Amino acid sequence: MKILVCISNVPDTTTKITFTDNNTQFNTNGVQFILNPYDEIALARAIELTDGGKGTVTVTNVGDASTEATIRKALAIGATDAIRINAKPHDAWFVAYQIAEYVKANPYDLILTGRESIDYNGSKVAGMLGELLDLPSVSIIKKLDISDAEGTVEREIEGGKEVLTIPFPFVAGCAEGVAEPKIPNMRGIMGARTKPLAVVEAVGVQTSSNVISYETPAPRGQVTLVTDADKLVELLHTEAKVI
Repeated sequence: MKILVCISNVPDTTTKITFTDNNTQFNTNGVQFILNPYDEIALARAIELTDGGKGTVTVTNVGDASTEATIRKALAIGATDAIRINAKPHDAWFVAYQIAEYVKANPYDLILTGRESIDYNGSKVAGMLGELLDLPSVSIIKKLDISDAEGTVEREIEGGKEVLTIPFPFVAGCAEGVAEPKIPNMRGIMGARTKPLAVVEAVGVQTSSNVISYETPAPRGQVTLVTDADKLVELLHTEAKVI
C-alpha cells in the first residue's frame, strides 16, 4: 500500500504572533516552526498501517526550503520518503491544487491530512483534494482501519457516530483518536538524514484569495469580582448581555 501524508509547517502554539508591512505579512522573525500536530496524528496512523513491510509512507509539503527541517522530522518519525513542492503556500486552494497535480502523475492508495492546520484552522485541504482528484473524501475522522480493498473510518456526528466503508483510493482528514503521535528516536533521526527528499516545482494556478490585513484578538478586559448575587445578575444582564 502506498500512503501519502500531507504535512504543514506551522508556528509553535507558544509563539507570540506579530505582523509587519502594515499588518499584511506574518512576522517570522524568532518564530519556532513545528510539524502541524494534526498531521502528526495522520502520519502516526500511516506508519502503523504500513508497519512490517506492508507499504510505504510518503510525506508531502508545499513550502520553500525553510520547511525542510519539519519534513526531516516527519522522516525521522518513520516516513519512507518525502516530496517538497517548491512554493510558498498561498492558501488552502493553492496547497490542494499543487498536491493534486502531483498525485495525478503519482497515484497513491490512501491520502491522509490532518483535520486542519493550527495556524489557519480551515479544514479545507482534504475536501479540496477529493474534489480535484475525483476521489471520495471524509473529514475529521476519529478512527481508521484498512483491509485489502477498502478502508473503514469512524467520525462523530450529532447524537452519535458515523461509520463509513470506502474503497481505495480515498482522502481522509485525521483528528484526535486516530493514532498517538510518535516521538522520533535516535535511530530515526540519524536515518532521516539520508532518506529521499525530492523537490518538485509548483505548477501555475490562479489565486483564489488575497490577504488584506491581519489583526490580533482584542485584549481581555479586567476581571470584576462580584460577591453579591443580585449584583451578578444585574451585570450579566446589563454588561455581559447574556440574560
